[in-house]
Amino acid sequence: MYSLVSAPVLGFDLTRIEGGAGVSDVLTRALSLGPDDLEVLAEHRADDGQRADLWAAVEIATTVQPTVRDVAGLSRATDPATPVEKRASAALGLLQRAPLGTVDGLLQCVRYDVLDWTWSAAGEAEPDQAPQFPPVQRTGEPAPRPPKVQSEVASRATAVICDAIVAGYLRQELDDQSRRRLAAPWVAASRRLPEREVGLGPTGSAMRTLIDRVASLSQQDGARLYKAAEAARRESASWAPAIHSASWAVHLADRVREAAAGQFLLVQAVETSGIPVTERAAGVWNLLSGAVQALAARDLVDAETAHRLLGPVLSTLGPSALGS
Repeated sequence: MYSLVSAPVLGFDLTRIEGGAGVSDVLTRALSLGPDDLEVLAEHRADDGQRADLWAAVEIATTVQPTVRDVAGLSRATDPATPVEKRASAALGLLQRAPLGTVDGLLQCVRYDVLDWTWSAAGEAEPDQAPQFPPVQRTGEPAPRPPKVQSEVASRATAVICDAIVAGYLRQELDDQSRRRLAAPWVAASRRLPEREVGLGPTGSAMRTLIDRVASLSQQDGARLYKAAEAARRESASWAPAIHSASWAVHLADRVREAAAGQFLLVQAVETSGIPVTERAAGVWNLLSGAVQALAARDLVDAETAHRLLGPVLSTLGPSALGS
């Protein structure tokens, strides 16, 4: 479920869990890493023994993290004498915070989407080494691609990033000591990495303007935004095809990484703004995320899609919020 193409979905989960903004920060920085940065990260990887203990704690934490599937179990476990209103409130609270995706899905996204450039075909980096499974041409069939591998440095650097990611994603489920130990290598390495402004593509200026505006929302802005989200929920049937259209345009224009970076920066801006989690879950995230995705493909999407995704923000925060 998690991928850079579906970054709005990942952002929806991150904006509703404690530690999600921290995960978004790691993802944003990881998107701007280069080959030289891998050496720095690799130097800070914890040894195998330490990581084995920490990942045993991660495994346990994943079993207690709530999921949307727990709603059914919650109704079965609740005392039948419990008032319906109380049961409904408990179920709603769970739905507001339970992620749609999983830890495994997030790690797959990090390894194979965010760090896709660190993988090469087996033997490609070392010409003298034969691929593990040389392609065989069969009549009428394409030659299978050789498996992709990471260098030792890239693998160690990836481990540091993944450790930091799970430390944030499972912040509520991990004990403080395990969480800090998982994050420590990334914290130490990131201090040695150069500060880079993540690229947001040709429409990045408008995206940054909106993200900065969200981070500095006033109480009045927030109140208007909540009302706009409530109104947008009544037209939710048109939102899904619009966000799909914008995401497809982003994909075709090869702006997936830039658009994803915008979504991750938005998670941090929403956290800074202090928008309540209940409001984020109730439609505010979808409203803002849709606008960022539309801006990422502003020069490509049709007028109907642009109006559906940008209109609510335009009417709520004004043209200046969109860089107009």
